[in-house]
Amino acid sequence: MSEQISDRAGLPSLIASLKEYLPARLRRDVPVVPVVRLSGTIGAITPLRPGLTLAGVAKTLERAFAMRNARAVALVINSPGGAPVQSRQIYLRIRQLAAEKKLPVLVFVEDVAASGGYMIACAGDEIFCDPSSILGSIGVVGGSFGFQELIKKIGVERRLYTAGEHKAMLDPFLPEDPDDVARLKAIQRDIHALFISLVKESRGNRLKGGDDVLFTGEYWAGERSVSLGLADGIGDLRSTLRARYGEKVLMPLIAPAKGLLSGLLGRRSGADALAPVDGIRALPDDLISALETRAIWAKFGL
Repeated sequence: MSEQISDRAGLPSLIASLKEYLPARLRRDVPVVPVVRLSGTIGAITPLRPGLTLAGVAKTLERAFAMRNARAVALVINSPGGAPVQSRQIYLRIRQLAAEKKLPVLVFVEDVAASGGYMIACAGDEIFCDPSSILGSIGVVGGSFGFQELIKKIGVERRLYTAGEHKAMLDPFLPEDPDDVARLKAIQRDIHALFISLVKESRGNRLKGGDDVLFTGEYWAGERSVSLGLADGIGDLRSTLRARYGEKVLMPLIAPAKGLLSGLLGRRSGADALAPVDGIRALPDDLISALETRAIWAKFGL
């Protein structure tokens, strides 16, 4: 009987010693905060530079929120914005996963979280940034070119056939129609209102500026962003997580799958699954898309 009691008494120490041989991420006593990087323009797709889309980041986010022993999920954001629909869909997926797994979301802004990039940042329960980070640009922008005078000079005749009164609205080879511009601005106002509502719902009473300051499309550096309530504090990923969860906190980077099969399928899904000849035909569009992407980054001096 005494031997059985002795064996039972030694069981906890045996379990404790065995724990030392387990990988740190599997041990309950070691805090884990998986990290997901969300970098680039949103929704802008070129063959060499795929933009951020829900389809592209969904699996990575799901893996992060499903990680064993996770205390929170950290998002590192570096995006000047882009497509409003993709921005909002990524935001919604993050919030859905946070609610399902009951995990807080900590956002860390690198160079910029502006426009759609800031919309995604609002998915965080807390937002941290560098003093030189740029945040804000809560607005909607759209643009085009007017080529009608150019094609006249080079002797090109525009021939356009439509069914529907406004099907050729804002065609860059036709003179600008004030009614078409008014319709576009009405759509932009609707999207802007949705953006404002999302920010107010996410940041709540932490916002310190009025609508005429926060929602004009202006953007600010880190310290000013904190004072306006667009961010919660100045801090970097490593220091902040160590201060909150201890020096032993693990911060595994959850990267997209890089296997051969996933690479082939991932790059050639949907519209990208076209033959190489179609890729060649699309080069002019890809060049314009690349220039637009560069212009978005350049707006913030990056």
